[in-house]
Amino acid sequence: MRFLFVMFIGLPILEMWLLIKVGTVIGAFPTIAMVATTAVIGAALLKQQGIDTLTRAQQRLNSGQVPATEILEGLMLAVGGALLLTPGFVTDAIGFVCLIAPLRRLLIAALIKRGVMQVQMNQFHGGDSPFGAANQEFGAGPSSQVHNASSEGKGGENVIIEGEYKKEE
Repeated sequence: MRFLFVMFIGLPILEMWLLIKVGTVIGAFPTIAMVATTAVIGAALLKQQGIDTLTRAQQRLNSGQVPATEILEGLMLAVGGALLLTPGFVTDAIGFVCLIAPLRRLLIAALIKRGVMQVQMNQFHGGDSPFGAANQEFGAGPSSQVHNASSEGKGGENVIIEGEYKKEE
């Protein structure tokens, strides 16, 4: 609740105060020009970073991997783009942090560490997911399935039972 209050009440007040302060020091027209310039630069950076992230996601999908990092980066790019279109210097600074790749990755790591963004990678690392590990091909299944499906036969050799199943609901 406190975060939402700061986000929707405190941040706009801070932005207005900062715009007025900068406007009194350098003038209204240069202040407006700075805000417009950051929006244009941000849009160009968003386009470039978005294409790079989409290309990496496509490469991971083509190699049979789950593009979890790229999905989070795409989310941060959307947030950064929205913040850069919002007039103000504080939102522009936060928006550029979301758009600059090394800073974005540090921010994602920090948010995951604090628990703000929770990623359940257990699904992709040998959990009950049919997709298996994030670096396995689709349909390969989790590595624990191979171990569970094999059993020792006579003479100590491993016997792997192959088959198909259909889950009925």
